[in-house]
Amino acid sequence: MDLLRHLRHFVVVAHELHFGRAAELLGMAQPPLSQSIQRLERELTVELFDRSRRQVRLTTAGELLLGEAEELLAGEGRLRSLMGQVRAGELGVLRAGVPPETPAVTLRALLDGLTTRAAGLDVELHELTTAEQVRMLAERTLDVGLVHHPVAADGLRFGAPVDVPLGVLLPRTSPLARDREVALASLAGLDLVAAPRATAPGWHDHLLAVCRQQGWRPARVRPARNPEFLFGLVLAGGGVALEPATVARREPRVAWRPIAGAPLAKRTSAAWPDRSAHPAASMFGQLAAEVVADAEPAPPVPAGASPPAARPWPVLFDTTG
Repeated sequence: MDLLRHLRHFVVVAHELHFGRAAELLGMAQPPLSQSIQRLERELTVELFDRSRRQVRLTTAGELLLGEAEELLAGEGRLRSLMGQVRAGELGVLRAGVPPETPAVTLRALLDGLTTRAAGLDVELHELTTAEQVRMLAERTLDVGLVHHPVAADGLRFGAPVDVPLGVLLPRTSPLARDREVALASLAGLDLVAAPRATAPGWHDHLLAVCRQQGWRPARVRPARNPEFLFGLVLAGGGVALEPATVARREPRVAWRPIAGAPLAKRTSAAWPDRSAHPAASMFGQLAAEVVADAEPAPPVPAGASPPAARPWPVLFDTTG
């Protein structure tokens, strides 16, 4: 027996006290409505309406049931609404990962955007490398992450990617800082300061491959997980880093110069399991792409050159399979 359906019929009849008008409001014929009420009365073993006179009246049982039925139906409505919000990713807990180097302004914009789009969503934000996020996504201890490509992992879906051009970070006192752009081949003899390979193996290998293709084989690769440590190694001399322009904003003694020919772009996107994904994962991915894109300035255009009409830097690898 569909108890809730019969109770909905009962409530309409109880308010109208007229089977014909109630049937019109419910969009059904009167005989099926009468049968529905009779079925409910048999189920509850009481009479709900006094039909002994021309006027339909509620019995004592009917009067008592009306309040309970309205409360039950209201509860059902709240329950359906609640579950609808959960399905839409607007409620619950979202365990999300972001790279350790993510700027504070980007984190603030991301969290503000999530609050605007899903105020009831409880976001647990974790500072994790790409490798850590990929592992935790596979273990289902993380719902969604913001990763650097290329990512060699099965069972993941990726959100809209954002490609960010990289430049050379070097001390402002360096002779290379006088140039408008720096060729990678001109960095011969210098060390490369970069995140350890274990943090994002695919990206690390791609970075070194492009450096070799451009004629620079770093004397050493000096690992730096923390931006402050990276700045310290760069300012100490003998080493440079290849990072987005936003990184240089944190340290006034460091200069950022575009790489000649723009051969390097870091691709970032959200990633989440392709099966049984959290309802808010795709929303997080879309918002993250918007926030990361807004955080990055357009690459500078050399004097006398016309800005490109489309994407200002090359896509060096494809994450869509």
